[in-house]
Amino acid sequence: MGVAATLPLAKPIPASDAAPVPDALSALADMLRDDLEAANRAIVARMDSPVALIPQLAAHIVAAGGKRLRPLLTLGAARLCGYGQSGGPAATRPLRHVNLAACVEFIHTATLLHDDVVDESLLRRGLASANAIFGNKASVLVGDFLFARAFQMMVEDGSLRVLEILSHAAATIAEGEVLQLVIQNDLGTGEAQYLDVIKGKTAALFVAACQVGAVVADRPEAEERGLAEYGMNLGIAFQLVDDALDYAADQATLGKTVGDDFREGKITLPVLHAFHAGDAEEQAFWRRTVGTLDQADADLGLAMRLMERHGAIAATLARAADFAAAAKRALAVFPATPMRAAMLAVADYTVSRAR
Repeated sequence: MGVAATLPLAKPIPASDAAPVPDALSALADMLRDDLEAANRAIVARMDSPVALIPQLAAHIVAAGGKRLRPLLTLGAARLCGYGQSGGPAATRPLRHVNLAACVEFIHTATLLHDDVVDESLLRRGLASANAIFGNKASVLVGDFLFARAFQMMVEDGSLRVLEILSHAAATIAEGEVLQLVIQNDLGTGEAQYLDVIKGKTAALFVAACQVGAVVADRPEAEERGLAEYGMNLGIAFQLVDDALDYAADQATLGKTVGDDFREGKITLPVLHAFHAGDAEEQAFWRRTVGTLDQADADLGLAMRLMERHGAIAATLARAADFAAAAKRALAVFPATPMRAAMLAVADYTVSRAR
């Protein structure tokens, strides 16, 4: 049973309040332009170090064209909860949400650096990965620096609740990555365990990014819980789409080498669907290529054809749409505002990336 079925969900959002935005992230960034620019300045300032390799390597990945989705969620959640809108010039407004948005981006960037080393990835966001340019040792150590910097910023915020949320997310992300390593190549993995992986490695930071927005605004538990549910379901939908795109996108769209998950033997929902829907010969193919990583050059193409035959990509995207809808329902605790509409549109955008 998926998270959408187990999380308590509020009443449905009226369709008129959830009109999709063609590029919802750009629209959200426009609404939060001042805060996002301040967060970007904080990111640049706080990744500085007298050890020149640290800002050089960190800047390579931070400036590589990411959409800043996770910090945008922190800024958007805070704005949804009314934080930082007391009037007056921007320079005099509270900055806790800005600094925490930068903190969230550091946690995310640290995990990207470590992931690319573990996965031996050569591309990140369409460019050479940091480990491909600077080497594995430097990438791991700079990732450690960014984690440490993030924890410094949590402490500076002064809230034990914020520290609890973000430190828990950091630990959960690591657990998710280790669980993914444990089930790698194991075609006996069930869908529930697969969802546990993506709840940990991806959705946990979405949850924390949204949740701290409510905390800094000192909002009631119901609103904090609604934002946490929104982040969990949004993060699962986001990762499901990424897993589908690994078998269905071109390299320019994906920003990394197509088929990386296949070559590494990662267990994802498209693989599980195609494996269980296949006949004995097809299941033997998956056991050879994913189970034991005995792969030939033509195997990725065959894997993609088998997924198309059994509707594995469509089934994965349908599940992603279910989780995106659950994310939208979780925001029903908030009144209808332009910011809520923008965050609803982000849920639609998460799934529309595959179109």
